[in-house]
Amino acid sequence: MQVLHDMPANTHPDLLVGTDHFDDAGVYRLDDRTALVQTLDFFPPLVDDPYTFGQIAAANSLSDVYAMGGKPITAMNIVGFPDKELPAEVLGQILKGGAERIAKAGAVIVGGHSVRDAEVKYGMSVTGLIDPANIVANDQAKPGDVLVLTKPIGSGVLTSAAKSGTIAETELTEAIEVMVHLNRGACEAMVEVGVNSATDITGFDLIGHAFEMAEGSTVSITIKAKSVPLLQRTLDLAGQGIVTRAHKATLKHLGARLDVGAVSEALVNVLADAQTSGGLLIAVEADQADALIDSLQEKNAPCAAIVGEVAPAGKHAVQLVG
Repeated sequence: MQVLHDMPANTHPDLLVGTDHFDDAGVYRLDDRTALVQTLDFFPPLVDDPYTFGQIAAANSLSDVYAMGGKPITAMNIVGFPDKELPAEVLGQILKGGAERIAKAGAVIVGGHSVRDAEVKYGMSVTGLIDPANIVANDQAKPGDVLVLTKPIGSGVLTSAAKSGTIAETELTEAIEVMVHLNRGACEAMVEVGVNSATDITGFDLIGHAFEMAEGSTVSITIKAKSVPLLQRTLDLAGQGIVTRAHKATLKHLGARLDVGAVSEALVNVLADAQTSGGLLIAVEADQADALIDSLQEKNAPCAAIVGEVAPAGKHAVQLVG
C-alpha cells in the first residue's frame, strides 16, 4: 500500500515477517521454538443474518493465521455499532456467531473494543503460535511448484448480487457455507505435507494474491482460469456485470504485469474480484501435489484443485491461460 511508503523500516531481529511482502500476518519470535502470529481484520456485513455475519467475520480473521501455518490461540472482538439505530440483540448475535467460530478453532476470546459508528462493522484481532522454523510465507514459491486452491471463488459476486436484489438471500447458501468454513484443515494439511509458500484469498482476490506471491518470490505465476473452482452462478452473474468494484483496482494495479490471454472478460473479472474468508492458495513441489490434495480431501477442505503453476520470473508476473 502507498501509505506504508512513509513508515520507517522495521529491522527488529525478532520480527520474522512484517510488511515487506504484504504477507497475511506478522510473525514475532519469542524464542528459538516459539513465535507469535498476529493479524487483524474487520468489515461491514455481507449478509443480513447477524449470527452468520459474525461467523463469517471470525472465520475471515482466523484465516490469516492459518495461511502462515499457525495455530490460533486468542482473539479480541473489534466492533463498530450504531446503537441508536439497531437493538443490542443484533450485536449480541454477531458476537455469538464470532464466538462459535473461535471455539471451533480451539482458541479463546480474551476481550475486545467497541465504538459507536454509522454502520455495523465487526472483526477480530487474532494471535496464534508457530514454530519459527516452519513459517509458511507468501514469498517462497519456487519454479516448478504447482498451485493448489482450497475454496471455490465467487463470494464477492454472489454477495453483491444479493445486495442488489438480483438473487435472493436464500441463494447464498453455498457461498455462506464456504465463507463460514475454517481454513484449519487446509492449514493442517499443508503443514503435514510440507509446502513452499501460501496465502489466503481473503480481502483481496485470486489474481491479486497470486501477484503478491509472484512478486515476493521473484517468479512468474500461471493461473489455469478454467480450472479454478467457482461457486454456482458466479460466472453467469459476472457476465451480467455483477462484480465488486475491487476488480477494477486489481486490474489497474497490475497493468502490463498481468497477461489475461484469451480468457473471457467475465472470468477475468471473477478472478480479480474481492473474496471474503476465501481459501488458501498453496505453492507445493509437483511431486508432493497428490499428497497435499489427498490430505486436503481427508480434512474436508471445500475443494482441492490444481489451478496453476510457478515458473521463473518473466515478462508477466501473472499469466492467465484457458
